[in-house]
Amino acid sequence: MKHLIKHDLDFDLAKEVAVRAFESYQTRFANYHPKMTWATEREARIEFNVKGLKLQGTIGIAPKAIELELDVPFVFRLFKNKAVDVIEREVRAWLDKAKRGELKAPVKS
Repeated sequence: MKHLIKHDLDFDLAKEVAVRAFESYQTRFANYHPKMTWATEREARIEFNVKGLKLQGTIGIAPKAIELELDVPFVFRLFKNKAVDVIEREVRAWLDKAKRGELKAPVKS
């Protein structure tokens, strides 16, 4: 099931929010070896290593929401909720920065 984090930003700025939020997550939780790889312009694959297991999911950029989905084995369901909460907090912090004008989308060349 996808977890939606609503926004009212244009696509480029919403994607920049997702990138910056995940970079912040990577720094704070480096011991989980989080990785994000863009598969398409609108969707990135994410992964984490927890106790020897690789957890995977996606982050998608939709017109009105950043979509987060994690595939987690049953044993780690509690970790899933915590991970989603932490990622959502990071995204919301960057959404707030974008709304205040503190974050700009990269200029396309």
